[in-house]
Amino acid sequence: MKRVLFLLFLNAVAVAMMAQHIVVSGTVTDEQTGKPVAQASVTAPSQGVSVVTNDDGYFTLKAEELPEAVSISHVGYKTRSIKLSANQLKDLNIKLKPTTVNLSEIVVWPSNPRKLVDLAISRIGVNYSRHPELFSGFYRETAMKRQHYIYVAEGVVDMYKSAYNRESRLDGVAIRKGRRLLSPKRGDTLSMKVMGGPVQPILLDVVKNPDILLNGEELNHYDLEMETLTEIDGRQQFVVKLSPAVAMPYALYYGHLYIDRETLAFTRVELSLDMSDREKATQFMLVRKPAGVRFRPKELTLLIDYKYENGVSRISYVRNTFRFNCDWKRKLFSTSFTAFCEMVVTGRNEGDAKPIKGRSTFDSRDLFYDRVEYFRDPAFWEDYNIIEPSESLDKAVDKLLKKYPAHIN
Repeated sequence: MKRVLFLLFLNAVAVAMMAQHIVVSGTVTDEQTGKPVAQASVTAPSQGVSVVTNDDGYFTLKAEELPEAVSISHVGYKTRSIKLSANQLKDLNIKLKPTTVNLSEIVVWPSNPRKLVDLAISRIGVNYSRHPELFSGFYRETAMKRQHYIYVAEGVVDMYKSAYNRESRLDGVAIRKGRRLLSPKRGDTLSMKVMGGPVQPILLDVVKNPDILLNGEELNHYDLEMETLTEIDGRQQFVVKLSPAVAMPYALYYGHLYIDRETLAFTRVELSLDMSDREKATQFMLVRKPAGVRFRPKELTLLIDYKYENGVSRISYVRNTFRFNCDWKRKLFSTSFTAFCEMVVTGRNEGDAKPIKGRSTFDSRDLFYDRVEYFRDPAFWEDYNIIEPSESLDKAVDKLLKKYPAHIN
């Protein structure tokens, strides 16, 4: 379980919107700076659908009927609810106000962050779903060589999660629809693939899989420190900072745990792999590479968001970032690579949830790259909610589609 965060391997291979009845779109920015707010949660509570903003702060949200309102939230900002009308659905300009905590609101308890985390762990069975559930989601993984996109893959998935007081062995993911685009340029022939990408909300659910971090033995390896209260979805959050306290045979993390002040549920987990020992970081991240290539890890970060609804917290968004350099023998300069993987839960099936079985099941050892087809249809996403591509990604896809049409049919 210590290596459960995306195991990458390098392989010498050629690398590489939906319209529904009601479409709500807009941009979310910081009220004070005017900068876009990326990965903000946008939800239509009356329709039970959600998306997140892209790196440009832009989103589109599709619903079968006109939502009464959309709710926009992000850590460190006041949650906003925007009422909608039939003639006010597109190009919304939504400004979020940074959260400020008044001195009178600061609480002294808990003074011991470890006791707080242990108490939150003890309440997992109460705060999270006690029944199996079936979710729909959107997944995307991209790879960049220096500043240029060389690979894009994305798809709509179904995800089954058993109750949080049960083992996760029955949890599973199936791909409903997906596509990929790869650069056939000779210089881009060193690519990266992510094992089990769409399974990340199962593998990386640290609340349901405590062996990753949230257990007494593992927490003993960390120093914990209380930080200033913040707000998520209009609810105050304790913030616990963690950092490695001892040297272990494997790499540890730096990060933050956000805990709901009222329910003591984990609402957000931010982790960054300790890169001080390159050998340990490499063992954690890398499965296989071509001969003659030296792997130099630079970054592995993980973000997991949980959303509170009607007394239950559920996983809502997962994002991973990988950065590394590769050196080739007999070459003077190294090349930098970056991979992003993210999945947002876009909806939940209210009926009886059954485990995903058969050939459609996506395994943690599978490669998303091998299970989807090439890009082509401009209306590929039809009725599905997705994370809108950023402007830079959109332009890169356009360029690859025009430049290498023979490789995308």
